[in-house]
Amino acid sequence: MRTAGILMPFSSLPARYGIGNLGKEAYRFIDFLDECYQSYWQILPMGPTGFGDSPYQSFSAFACSPYYIDPDILADEGYISKEDIKEADFTENAERVDYSDLYTKRFPLLKKACENVSEEDSAYKDYVEGNRFWIEDYALYMALKEENGMRPFREWERSVQIREDEAMEQAKDRLKKDIHFWKSVQFLFHQQWMKLRSYAASKNVKIIGDIPIYVSEDSCEAWMRPELFQTGSDGKLLRVAGCPPDDFSTEGQLWGNPLYDWDHHKETGYEWWIKRLEHWGCFYDVIRIDHFRGFSGYYSIPAGNINAVEGEWKEGPGKDLITAIKEKVPWLPIIAEDLGTNTEDVEELLKYSGFPGMKVLQFAFSSDWNNEHLPHNYEKTCVAYTGTHDNASTEEWVQTAPEDQTEKAKKYLSVHDKSDLTDAMIRAVLASTADMAVIPIQDWLRTGAGSRINTPSTIGENWVWRVSSDMFTDELKSKIRELTEIYGRGR
Repeated sequence: MRTAGILMPFSSLPARYGIGNLGKEAYRFIDFLDECYQSYWQILPMGPTGFGDSPYQSFSAFACSPYYIDPDILADEGYISKEDIKEADFTENAERVDYSDLYTKRFPLLKKACENVSEEDSAYKDYVEGNRFWIEDYALYMALKEENGMRPFREWERSVQIREDEAMEQAKDRLKKDIHFWKSVQFLFHQQWMKLRSYAASKNVKIIGDIPIYVSEDSCEAWMRPELFQTGSDGKLLRVAGCPPDDFSTEGQLWGNPLYDWDHHKETGYEWWIKRLEHWGCFYDVIRIDHFRGFSGYYSIPAGNINAVEGEWKEGPGKDLITAIKEKVPWLPIIAEDLGTNTEDVEELLKYSGFPGMKVLQFAFSSDWNNEHLPHNYEKTCVAYTGTHDNASTEEWVQTAPEDQTEKAKKYLSVHDKSDLTDAMIRAVLASTADMAVIPIQDWLRTGAGSRINTPSTIGENWVWRVSSDMFTDELKSKIRELTEIYGRGR
């Protein structure tokens, strides 16, 4: 079945209180998708944002961001009052997310709400019990992190840093109220999310979620489960993740994420990975796994290096992990993010998995006509995009890409005027043989510079762009619906 979807992170929704949330604007966007005959809403990771406000550097592989909880719903359900919201004095910026302002103003309001979450409430007790495999560790970790001024856990008191039994028991007793707060936040998110997801299902809109392949160095998992990663006897990281030098970066990319001890994971039957997929499979209809090529082979850099030059390629878990996933979560649809320069082993693993890979039209015009991202070269099972959250909007790409690429695009798409390229690229993706086509909302809106979600290897101006509610016009709705129908992707 041919389908279509729109890529837009939750943070970009035109909600009140500084960032997109699970409130009425999310419901309105689902209505918009339904009226445009879209089958999918693709979002970014929903975890608590860490370093650089990146959803790919989260404090937890299982938790969700408190920022997405809607204050109005909390008020409607009696957890806080409308006056509490007013007193929070949120900075309203329709164009950008201000994470500093969110951090300062959102948590005091959430703490008021969580004071009204009873530990004896049956729904709360059921939620905590059903998530005990991760939430107790996470709540303790966040309570300690807050007590330590949000500093990374490697800067905490040594006895807590290495989880000595007595220090841990003392922390649990000392921080009992804070631990309840962090569990309650996740409970409130879950309550709001499940209602929204149910609404999406009633409109036949499926949600494509995203999980990073790696966890953050400053995360609950790195603190509580060092055996999952390549660490020494002292618990410190031995190797970290990144990308090797290439034509775009002579020093490569030093991500700094802990690398998995795949031998340990194999011994456990990949239990942690299976639990992670099962967990997010309860949130999403489809999961996109970021950096899929890391399962085949991964770039390993000595911890403490200042760049990625001295790294080396190591063999990943490969078919062994994929087999475990297919056997233990066969019901879960997965998209493999296989972008980049892939080798034969990556292509072989993708084929073995049966997961659809990704094609991005912006990548199609940098080489000859055999480029895999050109629509005539697509395999039917792939997911086709004009661009992703790591790309400039197509409108910006048209203005900034090398002239030889835009000229090649014009020739391929039979376009005479450069200003028509964005629409032509959307049409090409929708018309392609790919089973699923996903268009970033920026491309439908034809927004240019300033609407990019993320520029890899940069910090400071990412994850902040927002849509304004007046952008979702009837004219736009008609355009999306018409093209979706023309190319046989309507529901």
